[in-house]
Amino acid sequence: MADRILLIVGLGNPGSRYAGTRHNAGYSFIEAITGDVGAELRHEDRFEAWTGTGNIDGDPVRLLAPQTYMNRSGSSVAKVVRFFKVPVQQMLIAHDDLDLMPGMVRLKVGGGHGGHNGLRDIFHHLGSPDFVRLRIGIGHPGASSQVTNYVLAPPNVEEGAAIRDAIQAARRELPRIVRGEIQLAMNALHSREQDQGDGG
Repeated sequence: MADRILLIVGLGNPGSRYAGTRHNAGYSFIEAITGDVGAELRHEDRFEAWTGTGNIDGDPVRLLAPQTYMNRSGSSVAKVVRFFKVPVQQMLIAHDDLDLMPGMVRLKVGGGHGGHNGLRDIFHHLGSPDFVRLRIGIGHPGASSQVTNYVLAPPNVEEGAAIRDAIQAARRELPRIVRGEIQLAMNALHSREQDQGDGG
C-alpha cells in the first residue's frame, strides 16, 4: 500500500478561452470531485490557485487547481507543497494524456513527464517525479506539429463523452486512491477498459 494522498491537483489553463479544452481534463476531474469531498474552492492569491479542503472517509484532503497556465503549474504546486509540508509521495496530479485514447484513465506512480508541460514544470519546481498521476486519455492528433492546437481545442461530442466517462470511473475509485490503495484502483480501472473492449 502506498502513502495516503493529502493533496489532489488538477492541471489546466485558466479563463473562458480554455474552458472545456482537452488540456483542461485535470480541471474537469477537480470539478467532478469537489462536491464528493465536501470542499468549497476559492481563489488564494498566495498559491496562485483555486483551492479548498474536504475529506474522504473522515480524513482531510486538499484540492488544488493552479491558475498559472499549464507551463507554470509547478510554481503554484510548489507553494502549496511547501506551505502545508506535503510529501511529494502523498500528492496526486490529474492531467490530460496524449498517449491514452479518450475513455481511458490510468494511475501511475513516478516516471517521466512524457512531454507534458505541466508535469515538466512540476518536476522542475519540486525536484522529484515521485507523485501519483491520474492520466486522463485525450487521444493524439497523429502528428507532433498538430499537438498544440489539438490540446487547446475542445474534444468532439463522442470524445467528450468518453473523457467524462473516464473521469467518472476515476471518481468512483477516489476513496481507494486517497487511502493509498493504488494497485487496487489501478486494477479496477484496467478491468473497466477490458470490459468495454469486450463490448460490456
